[in-house]
Amino acid sequence: MTPSASAPPAAETGARLAELLTSAARRFHRGAGARLAPLGLTWAQARVMRLIAAPGSSMRMADIASHLGVVPRSATSMVDALVAGRLVDRQTDPLDRRSVLVSLSDDGRRLLDGLDAARRATAEAMLAPLDAADRAELVRLLEAVVAGGGGGCPAPEARP
Repeated sequence: MTPSASAPPAAETGARLAELLTSAARRFHRGAGARLAPLGLTWAQARVMRLIAAPGSSMRMADIASHLGVVPRSATSMVDALVAGRLVDRQTDPLDRRSVLVSLSDDGRRLLDGLDAARRATAEAMLAPLDAADRAELVRLLEAVVAGGGGGCPAPEARP
């Protein structure tokens, strides 16, 4: 059998990989979203909470918007909802009174534990068909894809 007869063309493989990655990401997003709803969170709010999750840390609103790839007004709306839910605190930056710092509240930290459990449960449900070796191989491959940042795709922001 010739190589061209045994393997699909590179363009066909690339299209199939794009389709599968998109489908898996959507499925994870839907599954995690369904688990977030009982916690009273949207996907976007959960992203903000994970972003500022480091104990004792806080982040400027402009930096939150930048990390999330949204305009500052959108970040403000997300944070407003989290403040209303008493999940984050806002305070003036002592080094720049024009800036606002956002940090997790104690209630937010407790909810984040539930959020992390929801993400793990979603991942477990999705990956149930894979054995331990397959999961390890998937991690290896996805880490290579994420670290590569090639193909004209912007590199992801560092996230907690």
